[in-house]
Amino acid sequence: MEFEKRLDTPPMLPDQWSTSYISYWQPMLEEDQITSGYCWFDYRRNVCRIDGLFNPWSEKETGHRLWMSEIFIPGERQRYKTKITYTREDINKQSIYQAIPLKDDVDICYEVLITQDILIQNNATYAGSHIILGMKTDAWTFTRQGKFPLTYYFKQGTNHLIRMMTGDPNKHASVRDFPNFNTHIIPANIFEHFQNISSTLNTHSHTISLKS
Repeated sequence: MEFEKRLDTPPMLPDQWSTSYISYWQPMLEEDQITSGYCWFDYRRNVCRIDGLFNPWSEKETGHRLWMSEIFIPGERQRYKTKITYTREDINKQSIYQAIPLKDDVDICYEVLITQDILIQNNATYAGSHIILGMKTDAWTFTRQGKFPLTYYFKQGTNHLIRMMTGDPNKHASVRDFPNFNTHIIPANIFEHFQNISSTLNTHSHTISLKS
């Protein structure tokens, strides 16, 4: 599948796309974290999935890191969240992380996390050409009411998404880079929710006990 080219209006994202991502902050503050993961979007099926370490997430405040897989299925008005905490005895010392699966969550959802026409829907305006990950890009920006500005960077002349930025990088912005964005066919089973085998386990004070 070739990348669609649109130069005069904000691009629509491809019918389906997937990519690894790296999530960080600009500028990076002392408490900020760098995390990574993978995401899949299929607009023909109206589904998406994101797997990765949650960011922002404070290990210092919560006592653990949090990995999460989220599957959005708006047709069923459901979002499935599978979570695993990674804990260690003392975050200030070298120690071994312990992986503890948590009970799955099911929330209501009405649309995928990033809609295919998100830029058109929000009247995005052109924000110039920039070099991102060694490529020339076209930037499009918009601001939702009461929210931080969002800027999407696409490989120049295409709908190949390279970066998403939320906020002002001169102050503090959340950045997600997509180093291997592609439009390969996504297998349907990527979006199937399999109940976490450990969802029958309870987690309390970093211990696991079987439910009675």
